[in-house]
Amino acid sequence: MNVLSSRHSSRHSGLDLLRACAIALVFMYHYMVFVSGEPTFGWLSQIGWVGVDLFFVLSGYLIGNQLLEGLAQGKQLSFRRFYWRRALRTWPVFWLVLAAFFLLPQLMGGNTPPPLWRFLTFTQNYQLMPGTAFSHAWSLCIEEQFYFLLPLLVWLCLRVGNKVQHAFWLMGALIVAATCYRYQMWQLYGNEADGQTRYFNAFIYYSSFARMDELLPGLAVALFKNAYPARWSALAQHQTKLQLLAFGAVAVMCYLLLNYGYIKGEGYGFFATVFGYSLLAMAFALLLASALQPGSLLARYQIPGAATLALWSYSLYLVHKPIGFIIKQQAPQYGWSDGLVLLLNIAISLGVSALLYKLLEAPAMALRDRVYPDIFRPATQPEHAAPAKVPG
Repeated sequence: MNVLSSRHSSRHSGLDLLRACAIALVFMYHYMVFVSGEPTFGWLSQIGWVGVDLFFVLSGYLIGNQLLEGLAQGKQLSFRRFYWRRALRTWPVFWLVLAAFFLLPQLMGGNTPPPLWRFLTFTQNYQLMPGTAFSHAWSLCIEEQFYFLLPLLVWLCLRVGNKVQHAFWLMGALIVAATCYRYQMWQLYGNEADGQTRYFNAFIYYSSFARMDELLPGLAVALFKNAYPARWSALAQHQTKLQLLAFGAVAVMCYLLLNYGYIKGEGYGFFATVFGYSLLAMAFALLLASALQPGSLLARYQIPGAATLALWSYSLYLVHKPIGFIIKQQAPQYGWSDGLVLLLNIAISLGVSALLYKLLEAPAMALRDRVYPDIFRPATQPEHAAPAKVPG
């Protein structure tokens, strides 16, 4: 079996479905905002921005589980291996798309990008105003910042406290801190009356201080799974209740955010802004926990194309917005109908994503797996990293 098919077969169908749903939601939202100007997919277009929040939760779980699973097995973290593996996973395609934005600015959207160093240091999202080139890389910046900080925090927690309860308390404190920050920013930039809502994205929606806490519920799922394996296994006995709770929580949060996230004539809703992001991430974390259980409804039925879409989702996220701009610019000249514009957006975005995955992402991951098979130090190598266990 070749490398690609082996990687494909080892994937978790429930996680693939969630990732496929996340990128589909983001595509529907961006298509409404940047191409059609109307909710082409109905309410899914309007609420599609929550796909990014689902990505955050998935990323928090996946990277956290990778770390904590090894530590629970007595392995010791290698910072060098961790950071190189993350770099080989995310940087190659990002750099290629970034180069296109700087070398072909008119083709890629015509807007002025922030300084190059902001992208290279993944600080582009700091006080980012809408309308700049490659603005949708803001979420990648938050994830990269999280990837940089997480192993350092895990190492520090194991050195200082060495208690799982302390880790949960720390995550809770960070979520409370993010909530307090959003409250302060909402007071400044949430109301239409003061005319400051134009800064909402810069100081809240794109901000690491306001959004990085959404990776923590996914991390909490990974911590619970690895630190309390018996309790985690016991969740399978309550799968039906967990699924109902998860779907219900997600439905309630989407309804509230859809109807009260922004109130015309008033501004951004207090509840949605201050508490909504964290609560939405927690709801998605319940959905994630349900998807990971044996016999889960999300994992039981493998929807055709979901695993492939999940594989391509990273490249698709990076390229679908400029592709939408290019097609929109060409549509009047050739008299393309709305339906054809949508079809071309889907087909070309998927085609380009497939090529990027096959020609760049997959080879980079193969190199990563060959040079650094995992994020832990070889057993025979002297250790100077984190203590080798996740204590109970």
